[in-house]
Amino acid sequence: MGTEASTDGLIVLAVDDEPRNLEELAYLLGCNPRVKEVMTAFDAAEALRVIRGGDTDPEGQRVRNGTCPVDVVFADISMPGLSGMELGRVLKAFREPPELVFVTGYPEQAALAYELGALDYILKPPRAERIERVLRMIEKLRGGGAAAARTTGGRPQDDEVIPVELAGTTKLIPRASVMWVEAQGDYARLHTTDGSHLVRIPLAQLEEHWADAGFVRIHRSYLVALPLITELQMGTSGYQVVIGRGEHAKTLPVSRRHTRELKDRLVRAPKSNWGNR
Repeated sequence: MGTEASTDGLIVLAVDDEPRNLEELAYLLGCNPRVKEVMTAFDAAEALRVIRGGDTDPEGQRVRNGTCPVDVVFADISMPGLSGMELGRVLKAFREPPELVFVTGYPEQAALAYELGALDYILKPPRAERIERVLRMIEKLRGGGAAAARTTGGRPQDDEVIPVELAGTTKLIPRASVMWVEAQGDYARLHTTDGSHLVRIPLAQLEEHWADAGFVRIHRSYLVALPLITELQMGTSGYQVVIGRGEHAKTLPVSRRHTRELKDRLVRAPKSNWGNR
């Protein structure tokens, strides 16, 4: 275990069992001005030892209070022994868990990040600009930027992609192309401008993970991109919305329990953003 320090900012723990990958990740994190300190661990078990008795909490006070002594954990998903997924489950037990970002060399594993409620994932080899976007998003979450994004219907993470597996091929779908999402049991169908894609992610998890990106629940079966709503109209069986324009336009029902919140969101959203994507 080692540390690298920078200016005031986040305390970050990088975890990877491959020394070269760990060194590269720690270097990129340490070069970012948003990071105060980078702690490293060569596997998940070592990461837990760092967290439970690390230099950032020498007396263990934060751990006893249920607060993790690190702000963010960047962890490889596939490691011998305790995996990154198992580490994530342990971290979720904290009353105030750290933000979790998975790092993986396999795009098909990225969907696992959603199942555990991870904030984001980064594909190997990591890039400084990708790390910067994640850290900027974390700062917004910690500083109230998330609430502002929800209010304005902004989409701060449009670079995110969703891995979709089909016949042995992994296709990366940009979230910015998703118009609405339909629940299908424990799966969700992403409807985009070029078709639909089934992913193994419950709609409730996408609702929580994408709230800061301008997606809003309108029905137990539908999650929609707020900036793409072009009309809210009264139908024969209640309210409904029109998503998009022209050949891609789609009319979806709005349940009674979601009508008031949707109206409030539409009123608060800047009109200049409606339908401009």
